[in-house]
Amino acid sequence: MSRPKPLSGFPEFLPSERIVEQRVLASLATTFELHGFGSIETRALEPMEHLARKGEIDKEIYVVRRLQAERHGGGGDRDELGLHFDLTVPFARYVLENSGHLTFPFRRYQIQKVWRGERPQEGRYREFLQADIDIVGQDVLAAHHDVEVARVILEALERLHTEFGVPPVLMRVNNRRLAEGFYRGLGIDDHLAVLQRVDKLDKIGPAAVQQLLTDELGLSAEVAAQCLRLATISAPDDSFVDRVQALGVRNELLDDGLEQLAAVVRAGAAAAPGRIVADLKIARGLDYYTGTVYETEMQGLEHLGSICSGGRYDSLASDGRTSYPGVGLSIGVSRVLVPLLARGTLAATRSVPTCVLVAVDAEETRAEAEATAARLRARGIPTEVAPKADRFGKQIRYADRRGIPYVWFSSGEVKDIRSGDQGPADPDSWTPPADDLRPTVRRA
Repeated sequence: MSRPKPLSGFPEFLPSERIVEQRVLASLATTFELHGFGSIETRALEPMEHLARKGEIDKEIYVVRRLQAERHGGGGDRDELGLHFDLTVPFARYVLENSGHLTFPFRRYQIQKVWRGERPQEGRYREFLQADIDIVGQDVLAAHHDVEVARVILEALERLHTEFGVPPVLMRVNNRRLAEGFYRGLGIDDHLAVLQRVDKLDKIGPAAVQQLLTDELGLSAEVAAQCLRLATISAPDDSFVDRVQALGVRNELLDDGLEQLAAVVRAGAAAAPGRIVADLKIARGLDYYTGTVYETEMQGLEHLGSICSGGRYDSLASDGRTSYPGVGLSIGVSRVLVPLLARGTLAATRSVPTCVLVAVDAEETRAEAEATAARLRARGIPTEVAPKADRFGKQIRYADRRGIPYVWFSSGEVKDIRSGDQGPADPDSWTPPADDLRPTVRRA
């Protein structure tokens, strides 16, 4: 069999890179659980009718069909299914199906793979890992939860920065109510159409956006200019409120959005100074967002785009009698890690979990080496036994190639092969330094 070619857009990690990913995921889960979020996992497949109606993303959905479905029939096989492109849509379905067993507000985190059929490039993949948090209410959800999820995510990302050297982030926030109220105050009815075009501001520039607003939506030049004036407002504190009000547009929905956004910015700035900014051009492409929206970039790697985004959704989940409004954020774990690992920015201190290699004198004494390894493992020390009873020099070189820091000899001595230090040790009491017990993540 010839060597297989890599499948573009489906990243796979080497063992040392997987160690980095596992440590990052553990850190995220720890932060989420400290704030009371419980873990769930949803199925990979959803009905196409549910996936395709949640925004402008239907062209990117992977459709799944069983190869022999037509030959063998079966009702389930006639339903068109697709791989979920995010975790919010399956989560909304999960809430509806399990609402009778959940306590609201329901707080969940979810770390899972998602699939999206877009053109692969750095930071964008066809299969990737996301880490989401959401808070969902029953009929109502207090506005302070918009503040809370921003604070939790900023804490989680700041922890990755301080613990592992992941670049610091800047979270940009806006509010759909603010934008909608402003547009309605200008006499615009189709606020989503304006948002979709304003969302292109960074890509095509203000002149091109103004032309879209006038040519495609029929807005006057002055109204289009007002839309652009709003979109160019940005501030690291609540000073943006005065700047918006100075534009002279009045609307009750606008006032509500300003108040909500100011609360998010103030709380975020207090929790993580310098990591949040109000940016009134942020719109988010998915149409289910109704309030606060968030986009987050890694500083110095802005070309990767948003590595964490989300927002408030008031009508994503409803059974016709009860609605389940929510707010949440999603970290693109693969978008963060794959470029950093490829650059060598992050690395594991070793490529294996093993801390100690127990040397084997001869195959006849392998059982004694296994017994020593078992005593070390019983105390939580990752240990393996040498695969061959080679000369000790070869066994030490094997440990060095594997990245194993210590070799244990039948004489009751342990050797640190990095420093050359060797001395007597008891497998029932010897403990390696904390940094050696398990591989850690370092910034190169």
